[in-house]
Amino acid sequence: MRFQGTDTYVATDDLTMAVNAAVTLERPLLVKGEPGTGKTELARQVADALGAPMIEWNVKSTTKAQQGLYEYDAVSRLRDSQLGDERVNDVKNYIRKGKLWQAFEADQKVVLLIDEVDKADIEFPNDLLQELDKMEFHVYETGETIKAVNRPIVIITSNNEKELPDAFLRRCFFHYIKFPDQDTLRKIVEVHHPGVKEALLTTALTQFYEVREQPGLKKKPSTSEVLDWLKLLLAEDLDAEDLKRDAANALPRLHGALLKNEQDVHLFERLAFMARRDR
Repeated sequence: MRFQGTDTYVATDDLTMAVNAAVTLERPLLVKGEPGTGKTELARQVADALGAPMIEWNVKSTTKAQQGLYEYDAVSRLRDSQLGDERVNDVKNYIRKGKLWQAFEADQKVVLLIDEVDKADIEFPNDLLQELDKMEFHVYETGETIKAVNRPIVIITSNNEKELPDAFLRRCFFHYIKFPDQDTLRKIVEVHHPGVKEALLTTALTQFYEVREQPGLKKKPSTSEVLDWLKLLLAEDLDAEDLKRDAANALPRLHGALLKNEQDVHLFERLAFMARRDR
């Protein structure tokens, strides 16, 4: 099973190497990078390319590691016992299987995505160390041990919102998705918006990188945002001439697709003001 990218996902050589190395080592692949660089989509594309089902666990700030294993609904069992329901005689009726359990019992190899692991409490990754390492866990209520029938391909994403524990990092194969250069970004655009006129694409990408590289920018626009921006430019039937800027207006056309907070908008407005003043 080797990943080579797909028709709808441009994967660099170092990224495909990282995926295949993690599969060979049977280690979780920890993928970091700016938001919008395709970390979550990578897992979907790996599943598609390898013909494997995908199980997705979206981590939130309130998510606990135990939820990925199973949850025991003691309240429902107590209520049913008071009502004389015969279901109370089998504790399994009150155990809800988590995403790891689903992945472990699958009858074929699956891709398990643990998305945005850094959103949860700092103890969250530590609480999954043994389960991800040994690919098994114990269910105390039933006394059974759940072992992976087929070891899943585990892909874990992080937006770098907080540091992950060293013990967790040691068990992962790590890859950082760099922001694509212009050549790679052109290939990505071609996948999503084939046939964009060369002049428009060149002007748009030049402006996009100028925005990203502007000192003092609070949030740099991402790959997904430049794709949205190009979609708007195409929908408005704009050409390269329409995108030309002058000193009076430092903001690109339809900048709301690129700049997502008022500080960055004000930054470009100040640049335009200073340019007009210095003329």
